Amino acid sequence: MALPASAQSLDDPHLPLIPRPPEEAARVATVTAPTTDFTAAEPFEANPGGAASVRRRANADAFSQPSNNISFERELGFKLGNGLFRKLWVSSPSSTLASDGLGPLYNARSCQRCHLKDGRGHPPEGPEDEATSMFLRISVPGTPEDAIAEIADYIATLPEPHYGGQIQDHALPGVPAEGKMQITYEAREVALSGGETATLRAPTYALASPGYGPLAPDAMLSPRVAPQMIGLGLLEAVPAADILAGADPDDADGDGISGRAQIVWSVAHDAPMLGRFGLKAGNPTILEQSASAFAGDIGISNPLFPAGYGECMTAQAECQKAPHGDGDARGFEIDGEGLDLVTFYSRNLAVPARTKANDPTVLRGKQVFYDTGCTGCHTPKFVTHRLADRPEQSFQLIWPYSDLLLHDMGEGLADNRPEARATGQEWRTPPLWGIGLTQQVSGHTYFLHDGRARSLLEALLWHGGEAQPQRDAVVDMPPEDRAALIKFLESL
Repeated sequence: MALPASAQSLDDPHLPLIPRPPEEAARVATVTAPTTDFTAAEPFEANPGGAASVRRRANADAFSQPSNNISFERELGFKLGNGLFRKLWVSSPSSTLASDGLGPLYNARSCQRCHLKDGRGHPPEGPEDEATSMFLRISVPGTPEDAIAEIADYIATLPEPHYGGQIQDHALPGVPAEGKMQITYEAREVALSGGETATLRAPTYALASPGYGPLAPDAMLSPRVAPQMIGLGLLEAVPAADILAGADPDDADGDGISGRAQIVWSVAHDAPMLGRFGLKAGNPTILEQSASAFAGDIGISNPLFPAGYGECMTAQAECQKAPHGDGDARGFEIDGEGLDLVTFYSRNLAVPARTKANDPTVLRGKQVFYDTGCTGCHTPKFVTHRLADRPEQSFQLIWPYSDLLLHDMGEGLADNRPEARATGQEWRTPPLWGIGLTQQVSGHTYFLHDGRARSLLEALLWHGGEAQPQRDAVVDMPPEDRAALIKFLESL
């Protein structure tokens, strides 16, 4: 029998903590309290990643810099991790033993291929454009017996019998790929105040050219665009207690917003943990997020996901029989040391500083953001734990604009596919830091979990569910306030 959600206790077993004394906790509460003064930027607001923030660059490398407070000696680990993040994996057997083990089924040959320049992925822009930075998760409903008993309100799902947990659209020679993601869009016009209009595109997803027969009748598909990589280590260092303090699953305060904690099973710690990473917060740590991506996206075995053939199902005989790269001196296709280096790199990708925090239009947009109630989900700031061996992330005032909780975003954004405790309409609040640099880094302005929104305005207009009042306020507010709100978001 699962514990009721109110009885579950979650801590931070992944972090080398130095406990906060009571007087420090009081200081943190004061500095993270929401502002009511919009005449000037708040102290330290221009550095959203705290001392780890880096100078805002004007090129596509803006998201690829190490933490500003990293030491010369530790920067070597960052650079080695970057090399592994960019490495192109090849199939086995190969003379390059350190790089073999690709597939047999995969979505990309490197981490960098999905997270180009450590930025945001995008949906295919036409029939000739491959979906390298986007894929379909897939599952079928489970039974109560399939649920994890230690996690309250866990919604059981199972891998699709023929295709597993995600659709891999590439494969090695002799192994059929699983299929291609097919997207069709329907245009929807939205009338805005002041005579303005916006056009949304509502997507429908399907699997074309299935390589292993038809999908199960109850298969659930969920499109996922690769998110930007900055600030992950800082998010990992936010105290679980501070995140949980923002949860209000029964909307006890009556504000219409009822954030819920995602709770997932940690493979590394063999226990329930707070989910933080992924579009539905399906992973508790950067290490597990990295390990699951190696296994699912590239087909690379590692200490947490040791299958040499990746995510091959029983029905995929050619995949299970294909050569793989396990069994040499590495033990796995990427060993523990290599996985730790990629994790260190991912943990230390720095958040760029802001340059227009004191601009009058930006400050007006910030006030609109607060007055409209956007901070009900997009919590502006946290202070990270004091950490014994992570100086870059230790005791930093950060401004991610996310509560890292699950929220019901309505039927319009629903993928109708549960994940752990997240329902088919719930998503983790995405951090907003760096969002204004998307065009510069990634060459596009596609937003939301599947890139359907082609601008920040479209992303706002897709909000529903708990955020329906905020979405309606954006539609009805004076055009100059709407424009200021966008300017504020672009300044982050």
